[in-house]
Amino acid sequence: MPQWEGSNRRSRLPSNWASIRRQVLSRDGYSCMHVRQDLMQLCLLPANEVDHIEQGADDDRMEALQSLCPYHHGQKSGREGGIASGISRRAAKKTRARRHPGLLP
Repeated sequence: MPQWEGSNRRSRLPSNWASIRRQVLSRDGYSCMHVRQDLMQLCLLPANEVDHIEQGADDDRMEALQSLCPYHHGQKSGREGGIASGISRRAAKKTRARRHPGLLP
């Protein structure tokens, strides 16, 4: 799965992830549970992906997971990746030693 490239997420999933995934998809009727903000309604397109609702959480309980269509899962993951990348960049920027431009090295 190309979307896993560069991520350690798969290694943090429980050994019974395939079973959990099937249960979540079945519970949600294989329908996307993303709430469309423009209509305040569920997307309900066919879903084949399972997402952790809370960003960065390794909570694999049924109530912490949702079924999403590929489009909404990609949107959510991309948004979360951008947030994580920004946090990482800001942290790296703060740790760099700042020298006054008038000082010689």
